[in-house]
Amino acid sequence: MAVHTLTGFSLVSLLSFGYMSWDWMKPSVLGDSPGDDPSTLQAPTSSRPPHIIFILTDDQGYHDIGYHGSDIQTPTLDRLAAEGVKLENYYVQPICTPSRSQLITGRYQIHTGLQHSIIRPRQPNCLPLHQVTLPQKLQEAGYATHMVGKWHLGFYKKECLPTRRGFDTFLGSLTGNVDYYTYDNCDGPGVCGFDLHEGENVAWDLAGKYSTLLYSQRVSHILAAHNPQQPIFIYISFQAVHTPLQSPREYIYQYRNMGNVARRKYAAMVTCMDAAVKNITRALKKYGYYDNSVVIFSSDNGGQTFSGGSNWPLRGRKGTYWEGGIRSLGFVHSPLIKKRRRSSRTLMHITDWYPTLVKLAGGNISDTDGLDGYDMWPSISEGKESLRTEILHNIDPLYNLAKSGSMEEGQGVWNTAIQASIRVKDFKLLTGDPGYSDWIPPQTVTNFPGTWWNLERHTDGARKSVWLFNITADPYERHDLSAQKPEVVKELLTRLAYYNRTAIPVRYPNEDPRGNPELNGGAWGPWASEEDEEDEENWIRSGRLKSTNKKKKCKICKLRSFFRKLNTRLMSNRI
Repeated sequence: MAVHTLTGFSLVSLLSFGYMSWDWMKPSVLGDSPGDDPSTLQAPTSSRPPHIIFILTDDQGYHDIGYHGSDIQTPTLDRLAAEGVKLENYYVQPICTPSRSQLITGRYQIHTGLQHSIIRPRQPNCLPLHQVTLPQKLQEAGYATHMVGKWHLGFYKKECLPTRRGFDTFLGSLTGNVDYYTYDNCDGPGVCGFDLHEGENVAWDLAGKYSTLLYSQRVSHILAAHNPQQPIFIYISFQAVHTPLQSPREYIYQYRNMGNVARRKYAAMVTCMDAAVKNITRALKKYGYYDNSVVIFSSDNGGQTFSGGSNWPLRGRKGTYWEGGIRSLGFVHSPLIKKRRRSSRTLMHITDWYPTLVKLAGGNISDTDGLDGYDMWPSISEGKESLRTEILHNIDPLYNLAKSGSMEEGQGVWNTAIQASIRVKDFKLLTGDPGYSDWIPPQTVTNFPGTWWNLERHTDGARKSVWLFNITADPYERHDLSAQKPEVVKELLTRLAYYNRTAIPVRYPNEDPRGNPELNGGAWGPWASEEDEEDEENWIRSGRLKSTNKKKKCKICKLRSFFRKLNTRLMSNRI
């Protein structure tokens, strides 16, 4: 492996892998035949469980899709959404790990111990191993299961890896963000490693191809090799459009007139991802899956407004409990939907996908206790009313306490210094510090840090720790009703207290120095063994590392990284 890496990657081998083999300019095959109106077509019936394709994008803002009036071109996503059901009252979590954990388990963060922050690369932490995951339930129902893209649910032990949590195959990254070409990721100064994995092995030889294209091509290969008579579940977790802002040159050109450089690069990344979705959908049709398929599209959280994203006209950004951090893009596209070409205002949460998809697949959820999600397929397909009337957005006892909060302000029911948020029917309550609270129109951030245009500042956050909004009437959170409706505030505070009694302790251990890639051949990957289990449990409880492992040195890591980056730059049209 070391010799292969040091000698670099040949141009011929990378091109032969398919970097130049796709024709992105071919006419779309997504539409129906001329004259067909999908809203009037009878949904086909099938005795076979449907193929399920779940596409999750990373940090794509609420405004960053064509059908929400964006300046970014997303023709494929617009068409898929228009022919399916747009989810316009759909919620996720404000950051990466929490959304992914709730998708995979169907449980709120407070019920998995992941209610604080993300899982960091060197933390001995992962999705709790006793949780039965969505792909495991689909495997029980006879599905082949594949994951392509970003995991970000922990990897310190092999038992935490995607292939041990229900996926037959995996190609992707284990950490939260990597370079789109080199797949290097640094978790602090000098703590850097390679992060692209095929199954449980490091995929050194696949470096050099832009991840969005690599992942969509892998999906096409999976579909080509599989028998469409067997149901298949593919979880496509794009790295796009998370930072770093990198895109193939051909997608940058069409946005050359955008004055904001970050927005320009971000827009190019979104459009490239849209083209990748087009190729995935084309493969579904080409290989005989489409007529019995369900395609789901979702973002994992709100857009990062300082990195090109936009949630306008919603308030806030990624990392906050304002609507801009948690209200998501989402739609379902499928020939199996009975009432298509419409928008759904039904309240929905990312935990709902677990029971929805398991039941759609013919699986059994009666033996899965403690789910926080609901089966939403009757609502999605037929427009029926759902059982969901509330969403616990989160309770994070480790987040910085608000200086002005107290039990007294919480009417003796709840300590309003604690960061928490809940939605019950029309009303949404926030306590503690909800995060950055401004309204940021697209392209308001210039190329020069600290300079702003048209930014609506909201500066009373430091003096408050309770907010109440009627989200149905005021989706942009401009009118705080907490003073006018104290009885509603108390009702929602009581619901927070109820949920808090069901919460398990937060899992957020200190970093383990053994996780440094230099001690593991230069790549991010599992470092703890079964023999370490007792020590790890003691460490998690005490906050200290108890290990006799001697530090090893990786003598070739820096040299290997140099050659990898050099060859990648020669191979790619990189911006």
